[in-house]
Formats: sequence, C-alpha cells, structure tokens
Amino acid sequence: MKNSARNRRDNQASNTEQRTLRLAEFVRQNLFRFVIDHGMKALDTVLEEDRTRLCGPVRTRGGSDDPVRWGRARGRLVMGGRRVAVERPRVRQNGAEVPLPSWEEFADEDPLNERTVEQMVLGVSTRGYERSVEELPDELDPHGASHSAASRRFVQMTQKSLDEWLERDLSRLRIVVVMIDGIEVGEHTVLVALGIDETGIKHPLGLCLGVTENAVVCGELLNKLVCRGLDPQQPYLFVIDGGKGLRRAIKDVFGKRSVVQRCQEHKRRNVLSYLPKRLQPSVSKMLRDAYGSTSEAVAKKRLLQLVAHLTDEHPDAASSLREGLEETLTLKDMKLPPGLERTLSTTNPIENLNGGIRRVTRNVKRWRDGNM
Repeated sequence: MKNSARNRRDNQASNTEQRTLRLAEFVRQNLFRFVIDHGMKALDTVLEEDRTRLCGPVRTRGGSDDPVRWGRARGRLVMGGRRVAVERPRVRQNGAEVPLPSWEEFADEDPLNERTVEQMVLGVSTRGYERSVEELPDELDPHGASHSAASRRFVQMTQKSLDEWLERDLSRLRIVVVMIDGIEVGEHTVLVALGIDETGIKHPLGLCLGVTENAVVCGELLNKLVCRGLDPQQPYLFVIDGGKGLRRAIKDVFGKRSVVQRCQEHKRRNVLSYLPKRLQPSVSKMLRDAYGSTSEAVAKKRLLQLVAHLTDEHPDAASSLREGLEETLTLKDMKLPPGLERTLSTTNPIENLNGGIRRVTRNVKRWRDGNM
C-alpha cells in the first residue's frame, strides 16, 4: 500500500513537472507574439477612446461643424527597432483631418532614431542592424531596418548631436589643462581637444579636421574654443603631441601666459622610429629613466647625453630628441605629485576618448570625405 501511494505521488509529480515544462516552452515560443497581439489591441482601444472623445459615442449625431468618424487608414508606428503598419481610426472636421493625440505621440520617430544610434554606438554595423532587432510578424509589414535606412537615421541624428555639441558653451567649465592630439580616421586626421577642470574631470571640448603641423587649422580649432567660452586671458597648461603648427597656434591665440608640455610618449615614439630595432629597447629605457628623474636639471642632462650618444651614427634620432627637448620637461620643477606629473606629461588621458572613436568607427569600411 505504501509503495503504491508513493508511486502515485511520484507519477503526479512527474506529470506536473512535464506540464510545467510544456507550459514554459509554450510561453517561450508565444510570449512575444502574445505581447504584440495584446499590445496592438490596447493601442486600438486607446485610439478609439481618442476618437470617442472627439466625436462622441458611435451613431452620435452632431452638428455640421463637429468632428465626424471617417473610417480607418493605414499608418506607421515604431516597434522593435523598425516601423510597422497599423490600422488607425480617422476623424475629419470641415473637410480636414483631425489628428488623434495618442497617435501623434506614438508616431514620433525619435525612439527609432535613438534605437539606431544606440545600436551603432554599441558596435553594430548598419549592415548588421536588421539582424540585431526583434523579428516581427509579417502582417505588421515591418520595414525601416535595412542598411540604407539605418545609415540615413544614424547620419541624421549624429550630425544634429555633433552640431549641438560643437556649439555648446564652455564658459562654465573651470578648465586648467587642455590636451590636443590627432587621430587618423580613414585618410583624414581629426584634431581632438580634451579639457581637464580643476577637480580632475575630463571634458571633450571640440574637434577639427586637419593636421597638427598646419598652424592655420590648429588656430581655427583654438579660436573656436575661445569663441565658445575658453578664456584667452587665463593661463592654461597645454599638453600636445609636438606638432610645430599647433605650438605656434597656441602662442598666437593664448600668448605667453600658457605653458606647453610636449608629450613624452610621442617624443619617445618619434625617436625610436629613426633607430634600428636592436637599439630601440635600450634607448627606450634610457628615455624612460630620464623622464622619470626627480628634477629638470637631471632629466635634461641625461637627455643631452643620449643626444650626444646618438649624434654620430643616428643623427636623425638625435635631431628628433633635441627638437623641443625643454618642453618635454616643462612640469619637472612644478612640484606636482609624481602620479599627476606622469599623467600630465603625455596625451594618454585623451587616448581613452580616441579609443572610443576608433571602436565606434571601426565598422566603416570606406570613408568618402571629411564630412563623413
């Protein structure tokens, strides 16, 4: 008897578990469709309520100038990262279409544009956008997820955001450090300016198409920052990659009030580029040791010794190290904490920003022009 009762309980438990598994599988396969179906019914109910508020209950007779029901029409709404076809009720008054408030709100394309931009920023290419959004029933006639449609929306939204960003006011930012570096995008170089305020927070300031060796382009970038609120009378620390055009533009726009620190990492890479591979590790260590010195005098002595060592056999490397040598040591005698000095002696803080640009743009295979 006990074994029989136990078997019945086991069978009941097994049957219950199987029914639960079947129900879970049914829900997994049909929940999305269930949500869509009931969501469309709820939408239709909301739109009919709008029409009732405008026209009164069905079969209500109003005056000649009152809104009247006018059948239904096919419209488009955003759903699941694309547009879908929806039958919407219509209202007319004095021969003109009367918009339904709920439809006007639901038909806003901004959610679709925002979804497209979000997908691109997360690394989805325009060609892969359609595969990244949810599949929708064919009867909804979904569209707007194609490569070309996603690309158009992305360009439209990012151009608008970029224009607003490049015009925003900088006067409220208490910037003390400005870093400028170039990033290669396709066949173009984009100058990127990053500001650091007195609390240590980084603020991307602006960008400009050009090269750091071009004083005109660099001056244009700096003048735009001044027009947007960067005070030319305030002293700043400029950390730059060493471009002569940029150095000249800083002097022209900000005068002698601001000081310049040339990026030690750029200088190291430039020097090593003139050396055979067998010498690069030892010279790189000598540069690091020199830049790590406790005073400007010691650092300068070590660097000049390296210049003398390289002059005979590798004059180009020696010339590269000698050029702007003092400005790679600008911060040495400012008594800054060692960690802060290391941070501000290179343009490495801007590399995080440049890395984000590279990550987002890596899916672009063909750059057509500077605007792109």
